[in-house]
Amino acid sequence: MIARYTREVMAKLWSPEEKLRAWLLVEVLAAEAWAKLGKVPESAIKVIQEKTRPFLEKGFSPEDVSQVEEIERETRHDVIAFLTYMERVIGPEGRYLHLGMTSSDMLDTAMAWLMKRAMEIILEDTDELLEVLKRRAFEHKDTVMIGRTHGIHAEPITFGLKFALWYEEMRRNKRRLEAALETISYGKLSGAVGTFAHIEPEVEAYVCEKLGLKPEPVSNQVVQRDRYAEYMAALAVMAGTVEKIATEIRHLQRTEVLEAEEFFAKGQKGSSAMPHKRNPILSENLCGLARMVRGYVMPALENDALWHERDISHSSVERVIVPDATTLSDFMLKRLTGMLDKLVVYPERMKKNLNLLRGLIYTQPLLLALTEKGLPRQEAYVMVQRRAMEVWEDESKTFPEVVKGDPEITKHLSSHELEKIFDLSHYLRHVDTIFNRVFK
Repeated sequence: MIARYTREVMAKLWSPEEKLRAWLLVEVLAAEAWAKLGKVPESAIKVIQEKTRPFLEKGFSPEDVSQVEEIERETRHDVIAFLTYMERVIGPEGRYLHLGMTSSDMLDTAMAWLMKRAMEIILEDTDELLEVLKRRAFEHKDTVMIGRTHGIHAEPITFGLKFALWYEEMRRNKRRLEAALETISYGKLSGAVGTFAHIEPEVEAYVCEKLGLKPEPVSNQVVQRDRYAEYMAALAVMAGTVEKIATEIRHLQRTEVLEAEEFFAKGQKGSSAMPHKRNPILSENLCGLARMVRGYVMPALENDALWHERDISHSSVERVIVPDATTLSDFMLKRLTGMLDKLVVYPERMKKNLNLLRGLIYTQPLLLALTEKGLPRQEAYVMVQRRAMEVWEDESKTFPEVVKGDPEITKHLSSHELEKIFDLSHYLRHVDTIFNRVFK
């Protein structure tokens, strides 16, 4: 992923240096397991640990990466190039690395460890976003605004209810991400076709335990890619929620609406041509990045079907989609959290927009009141709609005034009953109930 959309924590995690460190960690742990089984001499494992400790503690340098890549240009095999380099570093004892293993034993186990760590970062981001959503939900629990369906005014809600809805959905995303974390946290060191022909199950168990992984119950040459597909799908659903929130902010910031607005910093510029512009650039950016994350799901799904015990058609895909999707997800969650934390809200504009249709928000309670008086629903509907269209087409009129002056309606409803119908608080009487459900 380009630096523009990459935070440092993810840049480091998916760097070539960290990849080699993950590979080496798997190899050294496997050698330690063999030593415990008596297959690797104790003297050899001490040399291996001593020579590899600087790489595991301080990491690989760009020069190390460059030398591995130089070897790969000759071998045309990244794992062999890596092992060749490490044998040069370790000396004769380096022959005990990769004992009984195939490339995917190391690659898949190291990738699971990296993906696990990436998801843990994303889950931390999710918790931070949930905190902001909850805080702003309670801040605006009673901030009344118009609800919209099809983009058209419907009935009153509160801005806090929007945040509560986003909070609940993001909490479901967290559960999906946690499930994906569990699904991906499996390693595999079972040999060329998964039969443990040249390696012992105890080696796999030792390595996985040290890395916080579980042994894949059954594998062929690879960990099965349905695990990756689930992981990517969870990220994609989460990205969809991010886009949903960002799309709403974009709509609320439109000039004609302007009920909420992204924070506009001093010195910030909105347009190279029009100095007055204050655009929802963060929200628009998030909508675009969400398309990217969703786009990675299909390749992940297609990677599940490999030839027989394995081919490498999945490999090139995963080198791109896994680092990119996790990096973008991390970036998106952080950006959304910051944007919502500083979101500027205009309650007075919300109140103004709420009254834009001069009381047409009260058509449903009037319809219900008439049916409760015994009128057939469709007859009552036509009666209310007729008065609503009159107000819609004449800006000098308000719905309560038109209704109160309609003898066809007032013969069924008293002035007191009409006042209750035109009471805004009726719409909001269960907000606390909803909040108690969400934030229990």
